[in-house]
Amino acid sequence: MLFTYKAKSKNGEIFEGVMESADRFSLSHELKSKGSIPIHITEKKDNSFDFSDILGRIFSRIKTEELIIFTKNLSGMLRAGLSLSRALSVLKKQTKNVVFDKILTSLSDEIDAGGTLSTGFAKFPNVFSKLFVSMTRAGEESGDLAGTLSEVGANLEKAHSLNKKIKGALIYPGVILSAMVLIGVLMFAFVVPTLANTFKELGVELPASTRFIIALGNFFSQYLILSFVLIIGSVVAIVSLLRASFMKRYVDYVVIRLPVVGKLSKELNTARTTRTMSSLLLSGVSITRAIEITGDVVQNIYYKRVLEDAKKEIEKGAPFSKAFEENPKLYPVMMTEMVQVGEETGKLSDMLSQVASFYEGEIENKTKNLSIIIEPVLMIVIGAAVGFFAISMISPLYSILNNIN
Repeated sequence: MLFTYKAKSKNGEIFEGVMESADRFSLSHELKSKGSIPIHITEKKDNSFDFSDILGRIFSRIKTEELIIFTKNLSGMLRAGLSLSRALSVLKKQTKNVVFDKILTSLSDEIDAGGTLSTGFAKFPNVFSKLFVSMTRAGEESGDLAGTLSEVGANLEKAHSLNKKIKGALIYPGVILSAMVLIGVLMFAFVVPTLANTFKELGVELPASTRFIIALGNFFSQYLILSFVLIIGSVVAIVSLLRASFMKRYVDYVVIRLPVVGKLSKELNTARTTRTMSSLLLSGVSITRAIEITGDVVQNIYYKRVLEDAKKEIEKGAPFSKAFEENPKLYPVMMTEMVQVGEETGKLSDMLSQVASFYEGEIENKTKNLSIIIEPVLMIVIGAAVGFFAISMISPLYSILNNIN
């Protein structure tokens, strides 16, 4: 990768340049080895259209399960006494993923050329996160790469398990809503037109709600395929809008203030913050760098801002807990107290790990009951929709009976 940099020479002169390096850390190390002090390093973007690069980004998805197995197996082989090069070679023979096979080949080449594993990981930012790279680098520097990789694997597994439980809890309401929309469209397309013809033949005056349903029914029956395209397109458009960068602040604000989801979101971000910080500090990463990486892990923009403030406070000499103490609506008081105790006793990593375990347990319990909580809401929504439809279609029948009498 190409980087533009600004640095200060031994004589105090400021100079700029462009240099190729595996990542920012490698370039910074190279500049320091030459006696210069790096001031600012940014990746130089290549604006040229590279179709092969785009295809690579699309198909370079590696499943989290595969990464977990990779880190655990690599850690186990290193503990057993195998060299890093030999361990990578064994893993390369075992993998059936073509993309991952190429990545392992690149890692082996990096090691054979005298490079480090973390430098090799940094070449694949779409596969190996900053957390992954930083913890690996810390393990290399401390001489306990096997132990660090084991910690990385455990961290990945906990995060993946947590995400699976949350997604699993949302599958049920998602299936119910999808089925409700599908059945509703088919009823409008095939049942409503038949009833509309009956009402027309009888010459009954229809209420506004019934006319609205008949109009929808006529549209769906005439343009059934277009209706499904419009519904799917609307869902995709709404999801894309909610994921847009300019909407993130508003979406994150709403999410943390929703009745049930808000509390779950707060606990999830608290668990991610403490688990990531604990793992990084345990691996030997500096606290400012750990905060920076944790800011990339948490998803909510408001939590990112708290971590940015925490980094600034630490650089000024303030305690790590100060930023959390000033934001009790985001981070719970218990976390702040535990962080303060960790700072006072010198066991910050252990305290953060305990907080993470507590809130991960809370999230697990809540996700088990999430379907039970959502079920009554779904029943109310479905009941309201069915009730509106029934009343709208039954009202004209009462008019017919009154006319007969």
